Amino acid sequence: MTLPQGRLTQALLWVTALAYVALWALGKADAAAYLGGFIPGRVSGFVNLTGAVPAWLTPLSATLLHGGVAHLGFNLLMLAFCGRFVESVVGAGPFAFLYVVGAYASAGAQYFAGPFAPEPMIGASGAISAVLGAYALLFSRQQVRAIGPLSSTTVRVLWLAAAWILVQALFALATAGSQMHIAVAAHIGGFIAGLLLARPLLLWRYRSA
Repeated sequence: MTLPQGRLTQALLWVTALAYVALWALGKADAAAYLGGFIPGRVSGFVNLTGAVPAWLTPLSATLLHGGVAHLGFNLLMLAFCGRFVESVVGAGPFAFLYVVGAYASAGAQYFAGPFAPEPMIGASGAISAVLGAYALLFSRQQVRAIGPLSSTTVRVLWLAAAWILVQALFALATAGSQMHIAVAAHIGGFIAGLLLARPLLLWRYRSA
């Protein structure tokens, strides 16, 4: 299979990887997680940090921070594959919009799941979940029928959202009690944002063409 080029996707891959390497080389990865990660407690005023990235920017800065090579590698793999396909369909500008909105949607979902949590949320998986949501909707080949007043597209969105929520719930159960912390709410928030934005972004591209 030949992947589309996806120049913006390529740029995101390089920037994300280089950010990790730079922080690791400087020995600043742990400090950066608190200074640049998304901390719900900061938004609620429960946590105060000196010298940190402004709280409203942390949903974006958090996408450049990862907890290890495995965390980084999995995210880059998902972005490299799905991102190129989605970018090839919607275009670079709408794709950038999708990625940014996904980052904020995932942070918002994580905030509502625990508004006073003091732990930082790091990683690009929330933003990438939005890309996955758009990919799932745009490239799904399964035939779905309308149900009553619900169009086939609406039914497809609901089924994909339900399936993703189930997958994330299973991940949460599988890692319960372990040292692995998965931002389940963030993944769900990002994915749903991708589902909702996929077709409007596609329409945006063709109206701008």
